Parts: sequence; structure tokens; C-alpha cells
Amino acid sequence: MSKNKTMLWVIFYTFLFLIGAFLAYGAFNQFQKTRNLLEKGIKTTAVVTEFSTHRSDSSTMYTPVFEFTDRSQNKQTFKSGISSSPPAYEIGEKVQLIYDRTNPKKARTVSFWGLYRWSVILLMIAAPFLIIGGSYLLYSSS
Repeated sequence: MSKNKTMLWVIFYTFLFLIGAFLAYGAFNQFQKTRNLLEKGIKTTAVVTEFSTHRSDSSTMYTPVFEFTDRSQNKQTFKSGISSSPPAYEIGEKVQLIYDRTNPKKARTVSFWGLYRWSVILLMIAAPFLIIGGSYLLYSSS
């Protein structure tokens, strides 16, 4: 293979590796934010008050809206970032939430996906880029 072609492949796989590293950094950053929220946030019990609905392909997706009382005794509402069909909760169901003590609008449900979904999703996307780019760079020099 010509030297120019080899150099193009090295650049291409380096680019893939850098994309993976950037995504992995994003996953780590999201994990740190979650860890910080768990350490410094305030846990409370919320109640599902309603569902926000929207159509997705041929089904209706349900997004739960929670209501909780913060430390200042103010009623707060929180719309989940996770939608499902059928609904994951029932109206009136109690759910554990954790919210930022300085901003009660920054809340998350205390569940695996509620806390870690962005870390997992970003890492799942990053892994192939890191493996493909990294293995080419590692084994092309030998």
C-alpha cells in the first residue's frame, strides 16, 4: 500500500478514535453530574399527576409528570425525560425523586434509566469508535 494511502487510513482511524474519546468523556461527565446529584441532592417522594402524550410511529407515547414539595414547601412539577408505551407509572403512583438543592427544577427519578441513561447511551455509542479506531492504531504500528 502506498505511503499516502496508509497515512489517510491512520488519519481516518485517529479521527474515529477521537470521536469515541470525546463521547466517552461526555459519558464520564454525565456520570459525575449524577454522582454529584446523588451526594448533594435532596431525595423526596413525588406523585404522578398526569401524562403528557405524543404520537410516535403508530403508538402513543406517555411521559409522566410528577409533582413534589421542595424543602421550601413549594409545589414543584417535573416532566420526565423518558417516555414509554404503555405508561411506566399510574396516575397517583408515588415515585422517588432526587433534585438539586439550589434548583428544584433539576430533578431525576431514582431509577437506573432516570439517573444513568445518558452515561450509558453515550458510552454505548463511544465503544465501537474506541475499539475500531484504537485497535487499528494499536496494531497498524506492529
